[in-house]
Amino acid sequence: MRLENPPVVTVVGLGAGGFAELSGTARALLTDAEVIFGARRQLDLLPSVVAGARRPWPSPMLPALPGLLEAERDRRVCVLASGDPMFHGIGATLSRVLGPDRLRVLPHPSSVSLAAARLGWDLARTDVVSLVTAPVPALGRVLNPGRRLLVLSSGADTPAAVAGYLTARGYPGARLTVLEQLGGPAERLLIGTAGDWAMPPGDPLNVIAVECGAGPPVALVPGLPDGAYESDGQLTKREVRAVTLAALAPTPGGLLWDVGAGSGSIGIEWLRAHPDCRAVAVEPDAGRVATITANAAALGVPGLRVVHGRAPDALDGLPDPDTIFIGGGLTRDGVLDRCLAALRPGGRLVANAVTVESEAVLAAGYARLGGELTRLTVQRGSPVGGFTGWRSFMPVTIWAVTR
Repeated sequence: MRLENPPVVTVVGLGAGGFAELSGTARALLTDAEVIFGARRQLDLLPSVVAGARRPWPSPMLPALPGLLEAERDRRVCVLASGDPMFHGIGATLSRVLGPDRLRVLPHPSSVSLAAARLGWDLARTDVVSLVTAPVPALGRVLNPGRRLLVLSSGADTPAAVAGYLTARGYPGARLTVLEQLGGPAERLLIGTAGDWAMPPGDPLNVIAVECGAGPPVALVPGLPDGAYESDGQLTKREVRAVTLAALAPTPGGLLWDVGAGSGSIGIEWLRAHPDCRAVAVEPDAGRVATITANAAALGVPGLRVVHGRAPDALDGLPDPDTIFIGGGLTRDGVLDRCLAALRPGGRLVANAVTVESEAVLAAGYARLGGELTRLTVQRGSPVGGFTGWRSFMPVTIWAVTR
Protein backbone atom coordinates (compact mmCIF):
# COMPACT_ATOMS: atom_id res chain seq x y z
CA MET A 1 0.00 0.00 0.00
CA ARG A 2 1.33 3.46 -0.92
CA LEU A 3 1.31 6.11 1.84
CA GLU A 4 -0.53 9.36 1.09
CA ASN A 5 2.26 11.49 2.60
CA PRO A 6 5.35 9.32 3.01
CA PRO A 7 8.09 10.76 5.24
CA VAL A 8 10.69 12.63 3.22
CA VAL A 9 14.46 12.22 3.56
CA THR A 10 16.42 15.36 2.68
CA VAL A 11 19.73 14.85 0.89
CA VAL A 12 22.14 17.78 1.08
CA GLY A 13 25.16 18.01 -1.17
CA LEU A 14 28.21 19.24 0.71
CA GLY A 15 31.57 20.43 -0.62
CA ALA A 16 34.98 20.67 0.99
CA GLY A 17 34.08 24.23 2.04
CA GLY A 18 31.56 22.80 4.48
CA PHE A 19 28.44 24.33 6.06
CA ALA A 20 29.29 27.96 5.23
CA GLU A 21 29.04 27.24 1.47
CA LEU A 22 25.48 25.94 1.65
CA SER A 23 22.35 27.84 0.66
CA GLY A 24 20.11 29.26 3.34
CA THR A 25 17.56 26.52 2.64
CA ALA A 26 20.13 23.74 3.07
CA ARG A 27 21.48 25.25 6.30
CA ALA A 28 17.96 25.62 7.71
CA LEU A 29 17.05 22.00 6.88
CA LEU A 30 20.22 20.69 8.50
CA THR A 31 19.68 22.85 11.58
CA ASP A 32 16.12 21.57 11.87
CA ALA A 33 17.01 17.89 11.35
CA GLU A 34 16.66 15.44 14.20
CA VAL A 35 18.98 12.83 12.63
CA ILE A 36 21.83 13.39 10.17
CA PHE A 37 23.53 10.52 8.32
CA GLY A 38 26.84 10.89 6.50
CA ALA A 39 30.47 9.93 6.27
CA ARG A 40 32.48 10.83 9.36
CA ARG A 41 34.47 13.51 7.49
CA GLN A 42 31.20 15.12 6.29
CA LEU A 43 29.63 15.09 9.75
CA ASP A 44 32.75 16.73 11.15
CA LEU A 45 32.19 19.72 8.83
CA LEU A 46 28.93 20.62 10.59
CA PRO A 47 29.01 23.36 13.26
CA SER A 48 27.49 23.03 16.71
CA VAL A 49 24.37 24.92 15.63
CA VAL A 50 23.40 21.70 13.83
CA ALA A 51 22.22 19.84 16.91
CA GLY A 52 20.66 16.70 15.39
CA ALA A 53 22.03 13.26 16.20
CA ARG A 54 24.97 12.51 13.92
CA ARG A 55 25.04 8.98 12.54
CA PRO A 56 28.13 7.90 10.55
CA TRP A 57 27.49 5.26 7.91
CA PRO A 58 28.50 1.71 8.82
CA SER A 59 30.73 -0.32 6.54
CA PRO A 60 29.43 -1.84 4.37
CA MET A 61 26.72 0.77 4.06
CA LEU A 62 24.35 -0.54 1.40
CA PRO A 63 23.03 -3.66 3.20
CA ALA A 64 22.30 -1.62 6.33
CA LEU A 65 20.75 1.37 4.57
CA PRO A 66 17.05 0.32 4.46
CA GLY A 67 17.01 -0.66 8.13
CA LEU A 68 18.79 2.48 9.29
CA LEU A 69 16.33 4.75 7.50
CA GLU A 70 13.27 2.72 8.50
CA ALA A 71 14.25 3.04 12.16
CA GLU A 72 14.13 6.83 11.80
CA ARG A 73 11.09 7.16 9.53
CA ASP A 74 9.12 9.21 12.10
CA ARG A 75 11.91 11.77 12.56
CA ARG A 76 13.26 14.60 10.41
CA VAL A 77 16.19 12.99 8.60
CA CYS A 78 18.95 14.57 6.53
CA VAL A 79 21.63 12.73 4.60
CA LEU A 80 24.92 14.37 3.67
CA ALA A 81 26.39 13.69 0.24
CA SER A 82 29.59 14.71 -1.50
CA GLY A 83 28.89 17.37 -4.11
CA ASP A 84 25.98 16.45 -6.37
CA PRO A 85 24.13 13.56 -4.66
CA MET A 86 22.74 12.33 -8.01
CA PHE A 87 26.15 12.08 -9.72
CA HIS A 88 27.77 8.82 -8.60
CA GLY A 89 26.40 9.66 -5.16
CA ILE A 90 24.19 8.51 -2.31
CA GLY A 91 21.18 10.32 -3.78
CA ALA A 92 20.87 7.86 -6.65
CA THR A 93 21.13 4.95 -4.22
CA LEU A 94 18.44 6.40 -1.95
CA SER A 95 16.17 6.93 -4.93
CA ARG A 96 16.38 3.21 -5.68
CA VAL A 97 15.92 2.18 -2.05
CA LEU A 98 13.19 4.61 -0.99
CA GLY A 99 11.69 5.81 -4.25
CA PRO A 100 12.01 9.37 -5.60
CA ASP A 101 8.77 10.48 -3.90
CA ARG A 102 10.49 10.13 -0.51
CA LEU A 103 13.48 12.30 -1.38
CA ARG A 104 14.23 15.99 -1.42
CA VAL A 105 17.65 16.62 -2.97
CA LEU A 106 19.63 19.85 -2.64
CA PRO A 107 22.69 19.44 -4.87
CA HIS A 108 26.07 21.11 -4.56
CA PRO A 109 28.44 21.42 -7.56
CA SER A 110 30.03 18.03 -8.15
CA SER A 111 33.76 17.52 -7.88
CA VAL A 112 33.78 16.99 -11.65
CA SER A 113 32.12 20.40 -12.23
CA LEU A 114 34.56 22.06 -9.85
CA ALA A 115 37.55 20.39 -11.53
CA ALA A 116 36.40 21.43 -15.02
CA ALA A 117 35.93 24.99 -13.75
CA ARG A 118 39.44 25.07 -12.22
CA LEU A 119 41.05 23.70 -15.39
CA GLY A 120 38.93 25.53 -17.96
CA TRP A 121 37.89 22.25 -19.58
CA ASP A 122 34.75 21.75 -21.63
CA LEU A 123 32.95 19.19 -19.48
CA ALA A 124 30.75 18.08 -22.38
CA ARG A 125 33.89 16.91 -24.23
CA THR A 126 35.56 15.25 -21.24
CA ASP A 127 35.21 11.58 -20.31
CA VAL A 128 34.39 10.92 -16.65
CA VAL A 129 35.35 7.64 -14.99
CA SER A 130 34.57 6.73 -11.39
CA LEU A 131 37.12 4.52 -9.64
CA VAL A 132 35.22 4.74 -6.37
CA THR A 133 33.74 1.29 -6.99
CA ALA A 134 35.50 0.21 -10.22
CA PRO A 135 39.11 -1.00 -10.57
CA VAL A 136 41.74 1.13 -12.30
CA PRO A 137 41.61 -0.91 -15.58
CA ALA A 138 38.14 0.59 -16.18
CA LEU A 139 40.08 3.56 -17.56
CA GLY A 140 41.04 1.47 -20.58
CA ARG A 141 37.61 1.85 -22.13
CA VAL A 142 38.10 5.60 -22.69
CA LEU A 143 41.87 5.81 -23.32
CA ASN A 144 42.71 7.30 -26.69
CA PRO A 145 45.23 9.86 -27.95
CA GLY A 146 44.37 13.46 -27.14
CA ARG A 147 41.45 12.65 -24.84
CA ARG A 148 40.81 14.41 -21.55
CA LEU A 149 39.59 12.39 -18.58
CA LEU A 150 38.33 13.30 -15.13
CA VAL A 151 38.77 10.41 -12.71
CA LEU A 152 36.87 10.16 -9.46
CA SER A 153 39.40 8.79 -7.02
CA SER A 154 38.81 6.10 -4.41
CA GLY A 155 41.51 7.41 -2.09
CA ALA A 156 45.00 8.74 -1.59
CA ASP A 157 46.66 5.88 -3.48
CA THR A 158 44.58 6.24 -6.65
CA PRO A 159 46.75 8.86 -8.43
CA ALA A 160 49.84 6.63 -8.31
CA ALA A 161 47.79 3.62 -9.47
CA VAL A 162 46.39 5.64 -12.38
CA ALA A 163 49.88 6.84 -13.33
CA GLY A 164 51.19 3.26 -13.32
CA TYR A 165 48.28 2.02 -15.42
CA LEU A 166 48.65 4.80 -17.99
CA THR A 167 52.36 4.08 -18.30
CA ALA A 168 51.75 0.36 -18.78
CA ARG A 169 49.15 1.10 -21.47
CA GLY A 170 51.53 3.21 -23.53
CA TYR A 171 50.73 6.68 -22.19
CA PRO A 172 53.80 7.57 -20.09
CA GLY A 173 53.63 11.18 -21.28
CA ALA A 174 50.06 11.68 -20.09
CA ARG A 175 49.77 14.83 -17.96
CA LEU A 176 48.16 14.31 -14.55
CA THR A 177 46.68 17.02 -12.36
CA VAL A 178 45.51 15.86 -8.95
CA LEU A 179 42.98 18.28 -7.47
CA GLU A 180 42.66 17.79 -3.71
CA GLN A 181 39.96 19.22 -1.41
CA LEU A 182 38.32 21.15 -4.26
CA GLY A 183 36.54 24.26 -3.04
CA GLY A 184 37.90 24.00 0.49
CA PRO A 185 40.54 25.98 2.37
CA ALA A 186 43.04 23.14 1.94
CA GLU A 187 42.64 22.93 -1.86
CA ARG A 188 45.84 21.84 -3.60
CA LEU A 189 46.87 20.90 -7.15
CA LEU A 190 49.66 18.41 -7.92
CA ILE A 191 50.93 18.21 -11.51
CA GLY A 192 53.16 15.67 -13.23
CA THR A 193 53.38 13.03 -15.97
CA ALA A 194 52.35 9.40 -15.66
CA GLY A 195 55.77 7.94 -16.42
CA ASP A 196 57.56 10.18 -13.90
CA TRP A 197 54.92 10.25 -11.18
CA ALA A 198 56.66 10.16 -7.80
CA MET A 199 54.25 12.11 -5.60
CA PRO A 200 53.56 10.49 -2.21
CA PRO A 201 49.93 9.75 -1.32
CA GLY A 202 48.14 12.98 -0.47
CA ASP A 203 44.58 13.83 0.53
CA PRO A 204 42.08 10.99 -0.05
CA LEU A 205 39.49 13.52 -1.31
CA ASN A 206 40.82 14.10 -4.81
CA VAL A 207 39.94 14.15 -8.50
CA ILE A 208 42.50 13.23 -11.16
CA ALA A 209 42.56 15.14 -14.43
CA VAL A 210 44.28 13.25 -17.26
CA GLU A 211 45.40 14.70 -20.58
CA CYS A 212 46.23 11.55 -22.51
CA GLY A 213 48.50 13.09 -25.17
CA ALA A 214 50.11 10.55 -27.51
CA GLY A 215 49.51 6.82 -27.16
CA PRO A 216 48.10 3.73 -28.88
CA PRO A 217 44.61 4.32 -30.32
CA VAL A 218 41.79 1.83 -29.72
CA ALA A 219 38.80 1.87 -32.07
CA LEU A 220 35.35 2.61 -30.68
CA VAL A 221 33.45 0.42 -33.14
CA PRO A 222 33.27 -3.40 -32.94
CA GLY A 223 35.92 -5.41 -34.71
CA LEU A 224 39.11 -4.68 -32.78
CA PRO A 225 42.26 -6.20 -34.32
CA ASP A 226 42.79 -9.87 -33.45
CA GLY A 227 46.12 -8.86 -31.91
CA ALA A 228 44.28 -6.89 -29.22
CA TYR A 229 43.40 -10.23 -27.59
CA GLU A 230 45.38 -12.98 -25.93
CA SER A 231 44.16 -16.24 -27.41
CA ASP A 232 44.91 -19.93 -27.85
CA GLY A 233 43.18 -19.77 -31.23
CA GLN A 234 39.61 -19.77 -29.91
CA LEU A 235 38.90 -16.25 -31.08
CA THR A 236 36.09 -14.92 -33.24
CA LYS A 237 38.03 -13.29 -36.08
CA ARG A 238 37.85 -9.53 -36.52
CA GLU A 239 35.59 -9.44 -39.59
CA VAL A 240 33.19 -12.08 -38.21
CA ARG A 241 33.19 -10.35 -34.84
CA ALA A 242 32.12 -7.05 -36.37
CA VAL A 243 29.23 -8.68 -38.23
CA THR A 244 28.25 -10.68 -35.13
CA LEU A 245 28.19 -7.58 -32.91
CA ALA A 246 26.06 -5.81 -35.50
CA ALA A 247 23.60 -8.72 -35.33
CA LEU A 248 23.64 -8.67 -31.52
CA ALA A 249 22.89 -4.91 -31.59
CA PRO A 250 24.11 -3.77 -28.12
CA THR A 251 21.90 -1.25 -26.34
CA PRO A 252 22.55 0.72 -23.11
CA GLY A 253 21.87 -1.42 -20.06
CA GLY A 254 21.45 -4.63 -22.07
CA LEU A 255 22.68 -7.88 -20.52
CA LEU A 256 24.47 -10.36 -22.79
CA TRP A 257 25.17 -14.03 -22.19
CA ASP A 258 28.33 -14.96 -24.14
CA VAL A 259 28.08 -18.76 -24.14
CA GLY A 260 31.23 -20.66 -25.06
CA ALA A 261 33.16 -17.41 -24.78
CA GLY A 262 36.61 -18.62 -25.93
CA SER A 263 38.83 -15.54 -25.56
CA GLY A 264 35.91 -13.33 -24.52
CA SER A 265 36.00 -10.99 -27.51
CA ILE A 266 32.22 -10.82 -28.09
CA GLY A 267 31.37 -10.03 -24.47
CA ILE A 268 34.23 -7.54 -24.24
CA GLU A 269 33.20 -5.58 -27.33
CA TRP A 270 29.57 -5.67 -26.19
CA LEU A 271 30.67 -3.95 -22.97
CA ARG A 272 32.81 -1.44 -24.84
CA ALA A 273 29.74 -0.35 -26.83
CA HIS A 274 28.30 1.59 -23.86
CA PRO A 275 29.29 2.00 -20.17
CA ASP A 276 25.88 0.68 -19.02
CA CYS A 277 26.10 -2.57 -21.03
CA ARG A 278 26.46 -5.74 -18.96
CA ALA A 279 27.76 -9.18 -19.91
CA VAL A 280 28.37 -12.66 -18.54
CA ALA A 281 30.92 -14.88 -20.28
CA VAL A 282 30.47 -18.64 -19.81
CA GLU A 283 33.48 -20.82 -20.61
CA PRO A 284 34.28 -24.44 -19.62
CA ASP A 285 38.07 -24.26 -20.09
CA ALA A 286 39.92 -22.96 -17.01
CA GLY A 287 42.83 -21.57 -19.04
CA ARG A 288 40.48 -19.60 -21.25
CA VAL A 289 38.64 -18.27 -18.20
CA ALA A 290 41.91 -16.67 -17.10
CA THR A 291 42.49 -15.36 -20.62
CA ILE A 292 39.02 -13.79 -20.77
CA THR A 293 39.62 -12.02 -17.45
CA ALA A 294 42.99 -10.68 -18.65
CA ASN A 295 41.54 -9.53 -21.98
CA ALA A 296 38.66 -7.75 -20.28
CA ALA A 297 41.02 -5.85 -17.97
CA ALA A 298 43.37 -4.93 -20.82
CA LEU A 299 40.53 -3.51 -22.91
CA GLY A 300 38.93 -1.47 -20.15
CA VAL A 301 35.94 -3.61 -19.18
CA PRO A 302 37.02 -5.43 -15.99
CA GLY A 303 33.34 -5.67 -15.00
CA LEU A 304 32.83 -8.60 -17.38
CA ARG A 305 31.54 -11.45 -15.22
CA VAL A 306 33.22 -14.74 -16.12
CA VAL A 307 31.58 -18.04 -15.19
CA HIS A 308 33.71 -21.18 -15.31
CA GLY A 309 31.38 -23.96 -16.38
CA ARG A 310 29.75 -25.78 -19.27
CA ALA A 311 26.38 -24.84 -20.71
CA PRO A 312 23.56 -25.59 -20.24
CA ASP A 313 24.17 -26.38 -16.54
CA ALA A 314 26.39 -23.30 -16.02
CA LEU A 315 23.53 -21.04 -17.09
CA ASP A 316 21.42 -21.90 -14.05
CA GLY A 317 21.09 -18.99 -11.66
CA LEU A 318 22.41 -16.34 -14.06
CA PRO A 319 20.43 -13.09 -14.35
CA ASP A 320 17.91 -13.11 -17.20
CA PRO A 321 19.56 -11.93 -20.42
CA ASP A 322 18.37 -9.44 -23.00
CA THR A 323 20.59 -10.97 -25.68
CA ILE A 324 22.48 -14.24 -26.05
CA PHE A 325 25.45 -15.16 -28.20
CA ILE A 326 26.39 -18.81 -28.62
CA GLY A 327 29.92 -19.13 -29.91
CA GLY A 328 30.59 -22.65 -28.70
CA GLY A 329 28.70 -25.69 -27.45
CA LEU A 330 25.87 -25.57 -30.00
CA THR A 331 25.91 -29.34 -30.52
CA ARG A 332 25.73 -30.08 -26.81
CA ASP A 333 22.31 -31.38 -25.75
CA GLY A 334 20.05 -28.69 -24.36
CA VAL A 335 22.26 -25.64 -24.98
CA LEU A 336 20.17 -23.99 -27.70
CA ASP A 337 16.83 -24.82 -26.08
CA ARG A 338 18.00 -23.57 -22.69
CA CYS A 339 19.19 -20.30 -24.20
CA LEU A 340 15.97 -19.77 -26.15
CA ALA A 341 13.93 -20.43 -23.03
CA ALA A 342 15.92 -17.82 -21.09
CA LEU A 343 15.09 -15.01 -23.51
CA ARG A 344 12.31 -12.63 -22.63
CA PRO A 345 9.84 -11.63 -25.39
CA GLY A 346 11.72 -9.33 -27.75
CA GLY A 347 15.07 -10.80 -26.68
CA ARG A 348 17.60 -11.70 -29.37
CA LEU A 349 19.79 -14.75 -29.91
CA VAL A 350 22.75 -14.93 -32.27
CA ALA A 351 24.70 -18.15 -32.83
CA ASN A 352 27.77 -18.84 -34.98
CA ALA A 353 28.64 -22.21 -36.52
CA VAL A 354 31.78 -23.39 -38.35
CA THR A 355 31.20 -27.18 -38.48
CA VAL A 356 28.66 -29.18 -40.44
CA GLU A 357 27.20 -30.52 -37.19
CA SER A 358 26.71 -27.08 -35.64
CA GLU A 359 25.34 -25.74 -38.94
CA ALA A 360 22.71 -28.47 -38.81
CA VAL A 361 21.59 -27.21 -35.39
CA LEU A 362 21.24 -23.69 -36.78
CA ALA A 363 19.38 -24.90 -39.86
CA ALA A 364 16.89 -26.76 -37.64
CA GLY A 365 16.43 -23.68 -35.46
CA TYR A 366 15.88 -21.51 -38.51
CA ALA A 367 13.31 -23.95 -39.92
CA ARG A 368 11.46 -23.92 -36.60
CA LEU A 369 11.69 -20.25 -35.58
CA GLY A 370 12.72 -18.24 -38.61
CA GLY A 371 15.07 -15.31 -38.19
CA GLU A 372 18.03 -14.50 -40.40
CA LEU A 373 20.74 -16.80 -41.74
CA THR A 374 24.03 -15.35 -43.00
CA ARG A 375 27.05 -17.21 -44.31
CA LEU A 376 30.28 -15.29 -44.12
CA THR A 377 33.54 -16.17 -45.85
CA VAL A 378 36.62 -14.10 -45.02
CA GLN A 379 39.78 -13.98 -47.09
CA ARG A 380 42.87 -12.06 -46.10
CA GLY A 381 45.78 -11.17 -48.31
CA SER A 382 49.02 -12.95 -47.39
CA PRO A 383 52.45 -13.45 -48.97
CA VAL A 384 52.85 -16.13 -51.63
CA GLY A 385 56.52 -16.09 -52.39
CA GLY A 386 57.21 -12.59 -53.66
CA PHE A 387 53.54 -11.99 -54.42
CA THR A 388 50.28 -11.69 -52.52
CA GLY A 389 47.48 -14.24 -52.51
CA TRP A 390 44.22 -14.83 -50.71
CA ARG A 391 44.08 -17.04 -47.64
CA SER A 392 40.59 -18.18 -46.67
CA PHE A 393 39.28 -18.79 -43.18
CA MET A 394 36.60 -21.38 -42.47
CA PRO A 395 33.16 -20.10 -43.50
CA VAL A 396 30.96 -19.02 -40.60
CA THR A 397 27.18 -19.39 -40.52
CA ILE A 398 25.38 -16.82 -38.37
CA TRP A 399 21.81 -17.27 -37.20
CA ALA A 400 20.01 -14.34 -35.60
CA VAL A 401 16.48 -14.65 -34.20
CA THR A 402 14.24 -12.44 -32.08
CA ARG A 403 11.91 -14.20 -29.70
